Amino acid sequence: MSKGVLLVNLGSPDSTDPKDVKKYLGEFLMDPRVIDVPLWARTLLVKGIILNTRPKKSAEAYKKIWWDEGSPLIVLSERLQKKVADRTSIPIGLAMRYGSMNIKKGLQELHDKGVNEVMIIPLYPQFAMATTETILVLAEKLQKEYFPNMKLIDVPAFYNKPEYINVLSKSITEKLEGIEYEHLLFSYHGVPERHIRKSDISNGNCKMDGKCCFKKGSEQHKFCYRHQCEMTTVQVAKKLGLKNGTYSTSYQSRLGFDPWLKPYTDRTIERMGKEGIKKMAIVTPAFVSDCLETLEEIAMEGEEIFHEVGGKEFTTIPCLNDRDDWADLLANWVNEWVAVKTQTA
Repeated sequence: MSKGVLLVNLGSPDSTDPKDVKKYLGEFLMDPRVIDVPLWARTLLVKGIILNTRPKKSAEAYKKIWWDEGSPLIVLSERLQKKVADRTSIPIGLAMRYGSMNIKKGLQELHDKGVNEVMIIPLYPQFAMATTETILVLAEKLQKEYFPNMKLIDVPAFYNKPEYINVLSKSITEKLEGIEYEHLLFSYHGVPERHIRKSDISNGNCKMDGKCCFKKGSEQHKFCYRHQCEMTTVQVAKKLGLKNGTYSTSYQSRLGFDPWLKPYTDRTIERMGKEGIKKMAIVTPAFVSDCLETLEEIAMEGEEIFHEVGGKEFTTIPCLNDRDDWADLLANWVNEWVAVKTQTA
């Protein structure tokens, strides 16, 4: 079989025009794995309320971070794709879960190159309903409908792979070299608490008290976003030799009034500033590419909150983006897959 790879990231509006932002938000928020309520309620919430109020505000936020080349997330993903392609011998495609660079187009481009076995790599270190799962479910649906002779395999969540932890830790070390800080905050994208329960394959073992997150050998951890975020923090902290009390985990970007994973990033930043922390650094390991949530919500809004409550120095650590060692790592996974497949062919 002819092999290829499809890297898949979140997506972006085509431009900062409110019409493009509204179209993008509509697709994103109508995904039943993002807002997981009955269709009638989701339609009322998204089309009746959010899309009538949020696009203009979101468009202004996108304008703050937009590059001359376009959306930072798209540009950085394309740079990463090129670097991985330069390090491998098979076609490397790129798609987005939402927006015009959709998964169907990505699969079609690989199909047109003669590829009939595709490794899908969701560019998310941790598994979540609203990220990894929605990508894989849609890819399988498209495969059955449009590419019946194409075989799909996927790369599981890689949050705990030592080689990933090494690359992430190195990126943090390089950014913080020569910088004094009192606290390092690991901020992950938030999800509703009910998403954790829905992904719980232990039939109710998760009590959302944080205890089972640190229990070793639990099968449910394979699909527990909270556990995977907590373990990413623990492993990086160990790698960096961080002392207890000098780092912590929080969750950002909540939507609506339902309980989301806590503690919330904005409130954590505010609390630390009020408690006398003057120098803090923040890293966002749920994202591999800088985007609206890292460049505007954290680097701009987060810093503003910190300064308002007395904080002095706020250091944001870039995502892995198109780092050479990150491209090397992805290429190694691809090349190992190709080598194994070749040996067993």
